[in-house]
Amino acid sequence: MSDRSKPRKQPKPRSSSPFNPKTLTLTQSRMARRSLLKPSLVSALSLLALYSLFHASPSLPPLLSSSSSSAAATASARPPIPKIYVYDLPRKFTYGVIRSYLLARDPRATQTPDVALRYPGHQHSAEWYLFSDLHCPDRRPDSPVHRVSDPADADLFYVPFFSSLSLVVNPIRPANAEAAPEKVYSDEAMQEELIEWLEGQEYWRRNRGRDHVFVCQDPNALYRVIDRVRNAVLLVSDFGRLRGDQASLVKDVILPYSHRINPYSGDISVDGRHSLLFFMGNRYRKEGGKVRDTLFQILEHEKDVVIKHGTQSRESRRMATQGMHSSKFCLHPAGDTPSACRLFDAIVSLCVPVIVSDYIELPFEDAIDYGKIAIFVDTRTAVKPGYLTKMLRKISKDKILQYQQELKKVKHYFEYEDPNGTVNEIWRQVSSKLPLIKLMINRDKRFVQRGHDDLDCSCICSRQNGTITSR
Repeated sequence: MSDRSKPRKQPKPRSSSPFNPKTLTLTQSRMARRSLLKPSLVSALSLLALYSLFHASPSLPPLLSSSSSSAAATASARPPIPKIYVYDLPRKFTYGVIRSYLLARDPRATQTPDVALRYPGHQHSAEWYLFSDLHCPDRRPDSPVHRVSDPADADLFYVPFFSSLSLVVNPIRPANAEAAPEKVYSDEAMQEELIEWLEGQEYWRRNRGRDHVFVCQDPNALYRVIDRVRNAVLLVSDFGRLRGDQASLVKDVILPYSHRINPYSGDISVDGRHSLLFFMGNRYRKEGGKVRDTLFQILEHEKDVVIKHGTQSRESRRMATQGMHSSKFCLHPAGDTPSACRLFDAIVSLCVPVIVSDYIELPFEDAIDYGKIAIFVDTRTAVKPGYLTKMLRKISKDKILQYQQELKKVKHYFEYEDPNGTVNEIWRQVSSKLPLIKLMINRDKRFVQRGHDDLDCSCICSRQNGTITSR
């Protein structure tokens, strides 16, 4: 017979215990002790709480509400605002560069005082906007960085050399150059003199420049001395002409170009955007930009596509403004380097960018999901005849409006003159590098034999990546 088929034994009923006066007395005694213990314990805890209350530190409030407690916890967890010191460079590195640029075009610029000199507008104007912000007498109190006047208090050191403008001045000979050849402007000489000046500064030598910040937005800016400043935080447009041991996403910041056309002020819509695709720019470029000529050949006879060869000029900007404001999509092929200013012209025009650039790095990607505002096509796919236009024509009106809505949300990130725009975001990005800077400074102290020219490849190399075509 199996165990399951066997009848279960019924438990024996418990016999009631006979009355025992001794047991009752003992039980009553224990209950009495417990009843006495409870008020005694409560009283002791209350006294302890009162003692803590009246003997609390005078710097802290005795009681905090739950909301103020959480606010205090949040404030204590928030990292302190980084302090930045701005070097008072010799004037030749700042206003002197502007004056040299203007002198090459108008000899009368010698009579203009520094305060009246106007920085010439161009696509690499970030250096001027950052310089102006740090020298503004009424800077925003909530800026991501706080300027200090004492270098001993600083976490970061800003070097305000106008390196991109200096590069533009270089090939232009002033009108009186033949009479005074020794006064011809030399960008290479300026770079060398800047480094010589920095190497004489205590705070540059202290940490081998790791806590210093340079703007070198033009891809060729500081090219002569880039190996001597590679430890610093570099503010660049892309890594197209920089090696992995010179720049990386870990320590450096990608900047947007200054847009060169007027932003679109209307609301999202496709009704007034009659062109499918628009591009206006130099047809012939070097390196990765060679794809432009191929795209011209494929697209120039397509219906609803406007693709024009043009260079920087007032008339070209007027035509580009009109074209971008009246097109659904704007083509962004690589230039001499992976990035170009037309991407940012398209964004402020609410013209959906179509990016054909295999190794492009984009600004502020921790805050912006570019997949929501742009279409990415790898070069090999983009040059297939008929591919681009066929793909774009399939995108519905609702999807285009969705792209435009997202573009409108992030447009302020690319407005240098917006108080909550590009400058503010650049400083936020720079401040986010501070923990890594401190880590590297402390790490360097262990390498007592480390030479000034030793490589440190703690980087994210952009050239390991490639563009994935949007689906």
